[in-house]
Amino acid sequence: MAGTKGKQTVRDMVLSLGLIVLAAWVIYLFIPHDETEQELKRVDYRVELLTARRAASYPVAAPVGLPDTWKATSVRFSGADSDHWHLGFHAPDGQYVAVEQSAGKPSRFIPDATQDAKRTGTTQEIGGETWTRYEGDRYDALVLRGEEATTVVAGSASFEELTKMAKALSTE
Repeated sequence: MAGTKGKQTVRDMVLSLGLIVLAAWVIYLFIPHDETEQELKRVDYRVELLTARRAASYPVAAPVGLPDTWKATSVRFSGADSDHWHLGFHAPDGQYVAVEQSAGKPSRFIPDATQDAKRTGTTQEIGGETWTRYEGDRYDALVLRGEEATTVVAGSASFEELTKMAKALSTE
């Protein structure tokens, strides 16, 4: 009798483990799984743009004439934070592009807006202005230092896409 008690314990453990695996499989089978990528919601930024343009201490920039394949996904204006303007887009190539502006100190604003990208020393002319390229692990960026504010076009998109956004910016 002493030898069968150990076999019953092992048998009971195996049966219990089998029941747990079966219950987990049944639960997994009946819980819905949505593995499709969620489509990003387009936001209308016109009201926030008008508000920012009235409140900011500098001319607030937003794109004009971009095709519908550029989808606005986020918008914020914070007057308390050196008049910080943010407008985020999902670019046609599936990457992210953001327009950031602030009247704050460029030495603080640029690292935040570019996700710590580093200045390359390369410049390019866009709309009669000289923009400086920044490259980073997470984002690349184009930076325009103005008298009243600093404008940053940054994101995971290529410099070609960042340039398209910078060309489309208007303060009117």
